[in-house]
Amino acid sequence: MTDVPDDVADVFGSRDTFVASGEGFVVETTSFDGRVTASEGEKWRTEYEVTVRAPSLQAATAGEVGPAVRDGWFETLERRLEDAPKSTRVVVELDEYTVERDDEEVVVTYRYSLGGEREAADVAKTFVEYVEGTYVEGIIPGYDYVGVVAELMNSASTGGSEGSRGGTPL
Repeated sequence: MTDVPDDVADVFGSRDTFVASGEGFVVETTSFDGRVTASEGEKWRTEYEVTVRAPSLQAATAGEVGPAVRDGWFETLERRLEDAPKSTRVVVELDEYTVERDDEEVVVTYRYSLGGEREAADVAKTFVEYVEGTYVEGIIPGYDYVGVVAELMNSASTGGSEGSRGGTPL
């Protein structure tokens, strides 16, 4: 997926959520690295690829996480992320869905085809947010988290910048 069609670029470019970058767009409203590319599909449809990079459980913690916990966490995350299309307001059938380990990262990829650029932009944003939200819901208590995950947990427990106190994201 290399050249974003002009009509898709216009819609994605007009949204505050997306910023043009390289061959597609970066989602700027989440803490994880979410990217969207698009290419001409069959007939009136456009093919989209949404990729989200998140830290692995081991990369997100200060201490050692045992292999059984790491594997169980990854498998659970993979199963839960498969439900992302149910979180959209548009019926989306995935052409492909993968969750892979890439060194210290988990890489989630959704591929789908849609005819409406506005709906596709909404779906892409929803998928990236779904990955981040599902990841946070799957945080395992008892570990010291670092980096972006620690920031997400702090934001969730304090209610963001308002300073009001809330529960943990669990």
